[in-house]
Amino acid sequence: MNHALARLLYIIEFLLALMAIFTLWSQVGGQTHLDLMPWHLKLALGVAMAAASVKATVAAVTAHRAWNRLTIAWLAVVLLLGVIMGMITYYYHVTEPRDDEETPQVALLVGNFIQP
Repeated sequence: MNHALARLLYIIEFLLALMAIFTLWSQVGGQTHLDLMPWHLKLALGVAMAAASVKATVAAVTAHRAWNRLTIAWLAVVLLLGVIMGMITYYYHVTEPRDDEETPQVALLVGNFIQP
């Protein structure tokens, strides 16, 4: 394959991976939790995962066998980054600020006593 064409296809894969990663992350982790995170953290993790997925593709294409040691190593990096993304999202879920509004309590009349 022509090297210029291969580079173009890898760039297209990288951009598609970026869109897929951020869409999946907002759908699975929740957009409100992503809004609480600093932008540089989201950017670094998203770009790292997209780059690792492209590196896995390059490793699979350039070797004689698609499933080789390097391909599996890059896929392990992708999975590790996914776990890190999940842990960071969970951290922002747990430390999310509470709403200022309190839910009104309804008083129940039981016999002659009013219970909140």
